[in-house]
Amino acid sequence: MSMPPATSSATGVFSAANIAPNSAHWPVPMAVHRLQGAAAVNEVLARIFNVMRATDVAQHPERAGSFYASADDLLQRVDVPEFHTLVKFIAQSLQATAKQANAGVWPSGRHGLQLELVGLWFQIQNGAAFHDVHTHGNCSWSGVYYVQIDPVAERQREPQWGALNGATRFYSPMFPLLGGAYMDMGNAFMQNATLDVTPHEGDLVLFPAFLPHKALPYVGTKDRIVVSFNAQIRAPQGDQIYRYAAA
Repeated sequence: MSMPPATSSATGVFSAANIAPNSAHWPVPMAVHRLQGAAAVNEVLARIFNVMRATDVAQHPERAGSFYASADDLLQRVDVPEFHTLVKFIAQSLQATAKQANAGVWPSGRHGLQLELVGLWFQIQNGAAFHDVHTHGNCSWSGVYYVQIDPVAERQREPQWGALNGATRFYSPMFPLLGGAYMDMGNAFMQNATLDVTPHEGDLVLFPAFLPHKALPYVGTKDRIVVSFNAQIRAPQGDQIYRYAAA
């Protein structure tokens, strides 16, 4: 059966106006922010993180390798102005992004919302190392800040990975709903199941913590160094917006 074009009808039951512009439900908000003066901040952070890694590996040789992740307690361990600049930038960016994502949902007025970074750590990778698909728990927002990585043009010359060298890949939450990988033109809007973000030093990518993602393999002259974190945004009077109700 061929589908006729959508047209207005006398009853209005089947009308192009039934799907209003921008009416997609449950979209996934993401944001990219750029730190001004990132070069000076990143130089100091890269030096500190490399020293922390070397010290940790000297005490725990089993942690040596082409991929390294620190403990998530950097807020208690690093105390230099450049690190404080980054933390302030993360907090301000999160506040702006969460406010925009929740526009029309948060009640009007001031609610004394409290943002807390409940974990912050760094990762270093090279030699085709990668961080496999995962999500983050115990938080509503997560993010990745790119401290150090080769320039895009240099990364793309890598013969095996090319443009995907060191990229961050996100997976659509609708991907499992393509049960059995079934697809036709009726669900074409679901078929692009991944989003590859090209890293740039100084960029901060924010995303809901439930969103599956991975760090693709990276080969470079410089190590790929990132800062990752988890965040909660709490209201003193409670966080529930919609009351539970019987079906």
